[in-house]
Amino acid sequence: MARNDAPKAITTALAERFGETFEVRPDQPGRATLAQLAGHRVIRRYRADPIEPALLRLLCACALSAPTKSDLQQCDILAIDDRKKRGTIDGLFPDMPWMREAPVFLIFLANGRRLPRIATLRETPFPNDHLDLFFNAVADAAIVLGTFVVAAEAIGLGCCPISAIRDHAALVSDLLALPERVIPLAGMCVGWPAEAGTLSPRLPLAATLHRDRHDDRDFEAQVEAYDRRRAAIRPYRRQRDPARFGEAQFYGWSHDKARQYADPLRADFGAFVRAMGFRLE
Repeated sequence: MARNDAPKAITTALAERFGETFEVRPDQPGRATLAQLAGHRVIRRYRADPIEPALLRLLCACALSAPTKSDLQQCDILAIDDRKKRGTIDGLFPDMPWMREAPVFLIFLANGRRLPRIATLRETPFPNDHLDLFFNAVADAAIVLGTFVVAAEAIGLGCCPISAIRDHAALVSDLLALPERVIPLAGMCVGWPAEAGTLSPRLPLAATLHRDRHDDRDFEAQVEAYDRRRAAIRPYRRQRDPARFGEAQFYGWSHDKARQYADPLRADFGAFVRAMGFRLE
């Protein structure tokens, strides 16, 4: 994208994303990067072209250059090259064919193992074996994951995070021989896009950007307006579980998310995290 085209691309993408107009100066510094971020799209179809190992290694290094809490560096990235292991993981998600199509599949790991081992190595006490160790490792992994997406999209690759990897966290951990206090945060499909992807509208900034205090007094009106705006741009093709909830005359984002979380999801994840050695007190 030419630098002079970036301001228009930013305003166009954000108008579709948030339903409002943003002012972008023609000479806005960083406008190419802002255009990339504003226009982010999840990609679920990939060409068969491979990604060179050196390029993937470069992207991982850029992702791992992201901010990390207190320089603790509690994230690892695991690339699945073994075809048998890859096939086992892909087979867990038959409704996600893009996992099988992606030339590269990564798993982002929250690593709470390294820090206690350093304490042992340097013969110091480690009184911080509690919830914060888990929280910091997960936050580090999430930041690295997001940074990887930015780096990959900067060179024209497409990505699709797979949080559903945690639906089978214990199985995946056993398959990959993950040690104590190292757990999968999410998978990531990576490849050269075979489609443009879709831009997902977001809640208005009035609902998610706050000044001085958190304010959700207009929650119901904001959600209703967002449902209507999103449905006009990207309506749902089907309703979740109509046998249980019926066919709604109007079906928006909030209806879909409410139905999605009307059943227990990953209720055993806390037990898995504890079994992997994290203390959540």
